[in-house]
Amino acid sequence: MIMKHFTILLAFITCSVFHFAHAQPATNTQGLGKKEKGIISIASLTAQGRLAPLKTQLIAGLDAGLTVNQIKEILVHTYAYCGFPRSIRGLQTFMEVLDKRKSAGKQDVVGKEASPLNRKELKYERGKKILGELTGSPQPDKLSGYGAFAPTIDTFLKEHLFADLFERDILTYAERELVTISVISAIGGAEPMLQSHLNICTNLGWSKPQLQEFATVIASTMPSPIFPKGEKINNDNFTGTAYLQPLIASETDNPTAVGNVTFEPGARTKWHLHPAGQILLVTDGVGYYQEKGMPKRILRKGDTIRSPANTPHWHGASADSYFVQLAISSSHKGPTKWLESVSDEEYNK
Repeated sequence: MIMKHFTILLAFITCSVFHFAHAQPATNTQGLGKKEKGIISIASLTAQGRLAPLKTQLIAGLDAGLTVNQIKEILVHTYAYCGFPRSIRGLQTFMEVLDKRKSAGKQDVVGKEASPLNRKELKYERGKKILGELTGSPQPDKLSGYGAFAPTIDTFLKEHLFADLFERDILTYAERELVTISVISAIGGAEPMLQSHLNICTNLGWSKPQLQEFATVIASTMPSPIFPKGEKINNDNFTGTAYLQPLIASETDNPTAVGNVTFEPGARTKWHLHPAGQILLVTDGVGYYQEKGMPKRILRKGDTIRSPANTPHWHGASADSYFVQLAISSSHKGPTKWLESVSDEEYNK
């Protein structure tokens, strides 16, 4: 998952056209400061429910100059994107950190309280206006897409998320969007929303280098992969970029070999066969597996494949995700036989 999110972030950031024309621009145009990195790490770890490293980052955020109220606001904001349970556990963890620091004689800066909200205008209209400011374009009066399908969710979004939350001035719009993209990146499975909010980030003044740095910070908050990625494969049996980390070598008494193979998006093997068959265990990402004459299968984390002996097949990553597998094979009936490359037409079919 970590590699998938990192790839999506970098691909979108690299290909995007950036605009800087919002009334609340990011304050640091050269790079992310310690406070911004603290916001990202706190939001990401809260969304993942990783409370032990969250404690470390809460302390780092306080030491970097985030106030108690700013961190509370970060943790409250996360609930809109990852739910009350994660947000409340984050707040409880922060309470523990503050109690421990207070017992040690440390006096943390509480910071300002939120200003009173504008109650004169209808909440829906306030939220609609704020969303227009975030996206850089007025919101249409006629609903479409999921809003037209379920108007209630449109009301909740505009009245609560964009009015009740975004209107609170403890965090700027730009800081709230850092929280938002951090949570969406951490939970995964919501790439269209991630791209939309990355667009909002550019409207708010975050630069391409800053968002590239954001992707690096997010990657550092994700769990480490089970096995090392290994070295880049340099033979011609693969299309695209793939990596191999041998885990168990074949021996005379036990000819079974196990390797961890990581495919970058779009990478795949040639058609090939194993005289003794092969077993694939998918540990991350989204990929494909296909046997000759059979439909292509989509593989996700937790899927398993038993490839029959002497059956031509190929496997690799989908076009927009890394793919990681454990490949288990035996050499007692002979080595792998490599065949022709998988054409783009076969891959995309």
